[in-house]
Amino acid sequence: MDANSEKKIKVLPNGPYEVIGDIPLNQLRYVNDRKGASTGYKEIQKYAPEGVYHLCRCGGSHNKPFCDGTHKKNGFKGDTTASHDTYDEMSVLYEGKVIDMLDAESLCAVARFCDTHGTSWEQVEEGDSAETIEIVKQQCANCPSGRLTAVTKDGKRIEPELPEGISILEDVALSVHGPIWVKGGIPIEDEHGRVYPVRNRVTLCRCGLSQNKPFCDGKHMRNQGELDD
Repeated sequence: MDANSEKKIKVLPNGPYEVIGDIPLNQLRYVNDRKGASTGYKEIQKYAPEGVYHLCRCGGSHNKPFCDGTHKKNGFKGDTTASHDTYDEMSVLYEGKVIDMLDAESLCAVARFCDTHGTSWEQVEEGDSAETIEIVKQQCANCPSGRLTAVTKDGKRIEPELPEGISILEDVALSVHGPIWVKGGIPIEDEHGRVYPVRNRVTLCRCGLSQNKPFCDGKHMRNQGELDD
């Protein structure tokens, strides 16, 4: 097998994400309700990269989402700080009357899918109907970072089926560039070549500010208004 045909993402030292294996790339924006909670995704643009491409990680590229070498000029320090813990090691279980939920808080990307119909935590704690089950399932399944996972009372985890791909997320409601959404279990290597536990849903930092690199921790929210620039 050609080395470039194996799908993976490599975090380059103090540089961009190197995406290998002709992985599909598009740009999505959150669809929001009147209160600002996210209810879905809408495609804005589809890119046609081939083979290997590089995505900006420092937040300074003038050719977003692609790297243009700005990290070499702005002194970007991109050392990975995230642990290699598994999702089970990071998450805690919230038990409800009709459905449970796993929550790995450190993965939060502030996508706000958990805020529809009240919060996911309120639904789990207080809900007692079939409608509650469906709301929690949908809220958790839409969470791009995979922070939240709905768990049925017989222990089954509800995980959305996501094709392999990468989406650049835009938070138009708050006028801020969101994270990079990696879907479908694509392996991610740190700058030392060590692979993080593979997950179906991952959000990667692209503003350069995360304290949990390479993963998003919501620090891009400090840049609200940047879409107006």
